[in-house]
Amino acid sequence: MAKVIIKDCTDYQLDLLKKQIEAGVELLGGWDRFVSAGMKVLLKVNLIGPKTPDTASITHPEFVRVLTQILKKRGCIVWIGDSSGGAIAGIAPTARGFLVSGLEKVAHEEGAVIKNFDREGVIEVTPSSGYLDKMYLAKPMFEADFVINLPKLKTHSAGIYTGAFKNLFGCIPGLRKAEYHRLAPNSKELGLMIADIHRNVNVGLHMMDAVTAMQGEGPTAGEVYHAGKILFSTDPLALDVVGAAMLGMKIEEVPILMSAKEKEIGESALNKIEISGDYDSPPNLPGFKLPKKFRSTKQGNHKVLVRLIDLLKTRPRVNHKLCKNCNMCVESCPVQAINKNGKKIDYSSCIECMCCHELCMYKAVELRKDNPLADAVTRLLHRFFRSHYS
Repeated sequence: MAKVIIKDCTDYQLDLLKKQIEAGVELLGGWDRFVSAGMKVLLKVNLIGPKTPDTASITHPEFVRVLTQILKKRGCIVWIGDSSGGAIAGIAPTARGFLVSGLEKVAHEEGAVIKNFDREGVIEVTPSSGYLDKMYLAKPMFEADFVINLPKLKTHSAGIYTGAFKNLFGCIPGLRKAEYHRLAPNSKELGLMIADIHRNVNVGLHMMDAVTAMQGEGPTAGEVYHAGKILFSTDPLALDVVGAAMLGMKIEEVPILMSAKEKEIGESALNKIEISGDYDSPPNLPGFKLPKKFRSTKQGNHKVLVRLIDLLKTRPRVNHKLCKNCNMCVESCPVQAINKNGKKIDYSSCIECMCCHELCMYKAVELRKDNPLADAVTRLLHRFFRSHYS
């Protein structure tokens, strides 16, 4: 029987976090069941973008700090990794996200290693959903000896709910996430694609930061809700079934979780999940606001979404005026899509992982929109952000 542990935790005070995390893991068999000295442990956070922790958009840095301290004390090497979504004003947001979130500071202070999935390379896997022949996932997910998934409890304006299952979408580096959204524009189809990720990586433990949660129109534009909980499980779907139940939702009302059920990612029946810790059933979160789309009979216009994604299609391009011919982009490309002599990018081979963009020390690999008007607007925004926030 799948097991989900729920522990009360009223705030991000370090001693309280440590006490409740240690107690929760103990109820799953203790740390010795999962890790040992010398292991490389990857903390796969939710870093949706350059957001501060008080927004409840991201895994809280103090939550990550305590886990890092616990694992370092046990002799583990700790990595903190993710890839944020999209490109903001022509700039890849993951590096900025690590800085703004406070996760980079935590890593520096606690001796952890930041793994920006946009610059770490990829591993090719074969999906079974039928949407793709190949899928490219961040290499640290395979190089780590043990992976802990650290989702945030949030609503989703389009997908209703986002948690442990959806958090692995961040294993797709760079700009490719937008392309996958285009191929699978509704939540049910996207869920089948995310199930491919779960089947190809090995995540040993899921630990949800629900000390603060996001309500309303998440995953970034909602409101903070003080839920005061931490959820633990080795089963991502079971954890999400319980998390959704806390918000008053059944799995049948969350299409992305129905995809996880269809692909047998974990236990989907609430009555077959053992709940323990500070509760023996999902605690209700009074007054929690659900997204407007919840239980709406209005169908989303997926054709509009696809057209919007096409309009905003972004690709890396080499600016020859800035290029110093160091060939870092050529050597870092995991699929050898960049010609060494002319630095021309073969877009039929490019997987849009952004390694070239992230690793170019001369900022010669720019992110440019295919659509000329969208590109012009983006470049104006880039200049604005650079002049006002750099």
